[in-house]
Amino acid sequence: MRRDKDVKAYTNRPGVFVRDATAATKRPARFVAKKTRAVIAVLTLLSSPAIAGPPYITDDPEPVDYQRWEFYAFSQGGRANGETSGVAPSCDCNYGILPDVQLHIQPGAAFRRASGASPAWGPGDTELGLKYRFVEQDKTNATPSIAFYPLLEAPTGDPTRGLGAGRTRALLPFWGQKDFGDWSTFGGGGYWINPGPGAKNNWFVGWVLQRKVAEQLAVGVELFHQTPTEIHGFQMTGFNVGAIYDLSEHFHLLASAGKGLQHARETNAFSWYVGLQITGVE
Repeated sequence: MRRDKDVKAYTNRPGVFVRDATAATKRPARFVAKKTRAVIAVLTLLSSPAIAGPPYITDDPEPVDYQRWEFYAFSQGGRANGETSGVAPSCDCNYGILPDVQLHIQPGAAFRRASGASPAWGPGDTELGLKYRFVEQDKTNATPSIAFYPLLEAPTGDPTRGLGAGRTRALLPFWGQKDFGDWSTFGGGGYWINPGPGAKNNWFVGWVLQRKVAEQLAVGVELFHQTPTEIHGFQMTGFNVGAIYDLSEHFHLLASAGKGLQHARETNAFSWYVGLQITGVE
């Protein structure tokens, strides 16, 4: 994501809650499959974008500047249904291939720890995306920035160990943003194409309000909602509180934490994000 030159705050994209994996347990297969799908759905939302603009799940419409790189080295995850899962380490890599157009790739390692089972760690799913900002905000009037940011989740993780969804998924979202002095507000939503046995296509929507409270510090609050990711599954509503601290012009610390407000135990008992952002790389 491109760092806002006035507000000095940035954001990421949506969808980092986990999706399906096959749990290594002795319980009946139907129970295991349903619980695994729920955990994977949480991990996907928490680690996608994806379904997020760091350190939030919700994304913003601002692309990286033309012919510049931006990197996030981060860990992100959550706890649901008594299991903890996420990604660590992971790299959110973005490049401005054209004016107003950003290329995105996010490889990384995934982890999962289920109650009574050995922890699993290894390659996770890989996210690919292309952000196109077709409206740039005008700070002299009410015109906001608006972008279309399709994402593809490639099944490079091992679903038998709970480290990937085992199928290709896609998110088709629109994002908007408007800045007012030290304040910035952004959000939007999109449609997840989520194939597979027992899985269900779903909608995600989120919004963030962020303020620069000091020369090097911006804080924000996020509210988001996702419809069920599986047949007979739960809706998910949650919040995050985040902060971005400028170490220098090009290095920035990011962190957020939150939980579910609806069906929290099953969908998001607790979630987190911690990362280092590097901007302005040519």
